[in-house]
Amino acid sequence: MRFATYTAAGKTFYGAVTDAGMIALSPLFPDWPSLREVIAADGFAALENAAQGREVSHTDFTYQIPVPNPEKILCVGVNFPDRNAEYKDGSNQPKHMSLFPRFARSFTGAEQPLVRPPENHTLDYEGEVAIVIGKGGRRIKAEDAYDHIAALTLCNEGTIRDWVRHAKFNVTQGKNWDNSGAIGPWLVPFTDASQLDDARIQTRVNGELRQDDVLSRMMFPIREEIAYISTFTTLVPGDIIITGTPTGAGARFDPPKYLVPGDVVEVEVEGIGTLRNTIADEILEQTT
Repeated sequence: MRFATYTAAGKTFYGAVTDAGMIALSPLFPDWPSLREVIAADGFAALENAAQGREVSHTDFTYQIPVPNPEKILCVGVNFPDRNAEYKDGSNQPKHMSLFPRFARSFTGAEQPLVRPPENHTLDYEGEVAIVIGKGGRRIKAEDAYDHIAALTLCNEGTIRDWVRHAKFNVTQGKNWDNSGAIGPWLVPFTDASQLDDARIQTRVNGELRQDDVLSRMMFPIREEIAYISTFTTLVPGDIIITGTPTGAGARFDPPKYLVPGDVVEVEVEGIGTLRNTIADEILEQTT
C-alpha cells in the first residue's frame, strides 16, 4: 500500500493512495498528526488496516512532500561510477562519499512545477531514490542499516548548476532554491531488500530517456550511506537520505540541456512509482 500527504479543500491530510483517489486516514489518528509521527510509531500497519473497506474521500487533491518538515534531508553526490567520470578530472573513486543538506522548502510535491528562478536559468534534473528513516540510531552498522528504513520514495533533486560552482567546497546554494526539486509522490513501506538491491531508476524529460541505471552499481551502497551518516549525526524517524543520481543530467550534454518552462520530467522506479513534475518560471510579486 502507498501513503501520501496531500491537501484538499484547503486542509492537509495523509492517507492511502488508490487508483480512484485518496482515502483520508489522518482524521482517524489524532495522535499522529503527520506521516512523520506515523513513521516514528511504526504505524504503517495500522494505517493499512484502517484503510481496508473504506471509500475514497478525495479525488481532487494536491500532493505535498510525503514527510513534512523532516529534521534532516541529506543528499549523496556523485554516487555512480559514470557520474564520477562525467567530471573529466581524472579522479578515481573517492574514499568517502560527498554529502550536502537540502531544506524541506526546496522541494515540492508530485505533479507540481519545479520553479526556475529569474536569477539563473541553469535548472537541471537528477532522478534519485530517497529512503526515509524509521528507526533512529547512531553509529549504525552497515549490516543492520536496512532495519532502520521505514519507507521509500522518489526524488528529482533539481539543481541550479551555475550556483553550485559559486564556492570551492560546497554546493549548498545551488541545491536549495525554493521549489526547485520534488519528492514523492508517496511512501512505499520498505519490507524487503530487493526493493532497493534490484531497483532500476530511469529519468525521462518530455518522454526522452535521459538517465537509466541500477542501484546495485552505486559506489556507496545505501547500507554504507546509513552507516557513514549515522557515524557523525544521530538519525531520527522521518529523516530522508537522497541516495545519488545516475549519469545523464542535463549539464553533461554538449551543449547542456537545461530545463525550461513546459518541460515534463518523470523519475520512475518499478515498485515505487513515478514522480512527475512540470517546469515553470517563478512568478515575482510586483512592487509599487
